[in-house]
Amino acid sequence: MATFTVWKFDDPEGADQAAMILKRAQTDGLVKVIDHAVVTWPVGQSRPQSTHGNEDKWRGTGWGAFLGGLVGMLFFMPVVGAGVGAALGRWSKSAENTGITKEQLERIRSAITPGTSGLFAVTEASDRDRLAERFHGLKRSLIETNLTDAERQVLLEEFGGTDATAAHPAG
Repeated sequence: MATFTVWKFDDPEGADQAAMILKRAQTDGLVKVIDHAVVTWPVGQSRPQSTHGNEDKWRGTGWGAFLGGLVGMLFFMPVVGAGVGAALGRWSKSAENTGITKEQLERIRSAITPGTSGLFAVTEASDRDRLAERFHGLKRSLIETNLTDAERQVLLEEFGGTDATAAHPAG
């Protein structure tokens, strides 16, 4: 099963650094990266910048199109006010098979703000213990994942960081 995670970093460069670590870990055989995207939001900018991994060999899985559309919809659509909720509702309906809800999309959108960054990753077949060692020392919070609550707890124990949903549980 593919694991979808969104990690928030407390600086604009953190997600880029984590993406490089993830790519090196893939080269070393610790994880298979199906796709990833990085959102960086420098202080003083009106909106974030994004880069999409486009791991072409895995594009057929549908995750590439999903991540590209997700990042675009969350941060670059000119939608305001009630329109945001409607757009998130339509997107979550189209993403039902990923297990990601409208509430989770809203959490992702509100967590990545000016001065922060986010790494959106779809991975599988990881050696989580060894992979977690690579991320030691990075200040990050897990915003969302499609893992069960028990799997999420194991991920947080192995990778450290904080659980961004602990302060704002799904309701």
